[in-house]
Amino acid sequence: MVKFALILLPLLASSSSSAPLDKKDVEYSRPNGKPLLLDIHVPDGAGPFPAAIVVHGGGFDQGTKTSYVGPVLEVLTKANYAWISIDYRLAPDAKFPQPVEDVNSAIRWVKQHAAEYHVNPAKLALVGESAGAYFSTYAVTHDTPETRVAASVHFYAPSNYRLLAELRRDHPERFDMASANRHLANGGGIHFFGVDKLDAAGIAKLNEISPVNAVHKGMGPALLIHGTLDEQVAYELSPAMCEAMKKVGSPCELITIEGGKHGMVGWDKAPAMQHWKTELVGWLNKTLR
Repeated sequence: MVKFALILLPLLASSSSSAPLDKKDVEYSRPNGKPLLLDIHVPDGAGPFPAAIVVHGGGFDQGTKTSYVGPVLEVLTKANYAWISIDYRLAPDAKFPQPVEDVNSAIRWVKQHAAEYHVNPAKLALVGESAGAYFSTYAVTHDTPETRVAASVHFYAPSNYRLLAELRRDHPERFDMASANRHLANGGGIHFFGVDKLDAAGIAKLNEISPVNAVHKGMGPALLIHGTLDEQVAYELSPAMCEAMKKVGSPCELITIEGGKHGMVGWDKAPAMQHWKTELVGWLNKTLR
């Protein structure tokens, strides 16, 4: 009986180690003494698993790692992907490019801890939503060998902030200006980039920080997802970003949500808008698996 128990114990330990892992509030960086936290989910099994680093939105001045991104985390979980959802520094205390630095810190952290969490560092996707999609598009257009990822997904990305600011100025009827102005008053919007007004200097600065103007040959494949009736970030920015990538030979695909407004959470209320979930998984499987 003693021998049987000794044989059984390692089997139980092995079974336990393959259970799904959910870990919250893990510190990944501490800029200026401020802890930045992430949540991580790892599927059942030995791995290593392809993984997505998820960056929430919130107009640069609000949101957390659990805000706005619930639908995509659910999709990733069901599709057997690991995911890491991160906090980053927010306006008005933070200014560009500090949150981009945080995203890059998260990418490096995941690569450094890949073996510990059974994640494949060669199969990482960066997934951004709204303001987080600005950071994700900026990160992949300004990557280094340390921060390079295999793929990226951008939900309603403000990838051309100069054009977006001009559209809000010239066609306010297309946008939820009350929301845009609230973010602006709290250090978001163009203020996040140190721009006070759309004069020549302001426009030049917004052109300089717009990821669409930094697209270059050798970028990894990207998937853009955007609703045609987005009242926060104009839909036309995403087709333009995709075309800019294709022109330099970098793969890009676009999922259009007909009639979709800003935010994947709102799309959940319309069955006709749910196609993005299966299409996203199909693209990730094709790109990472």
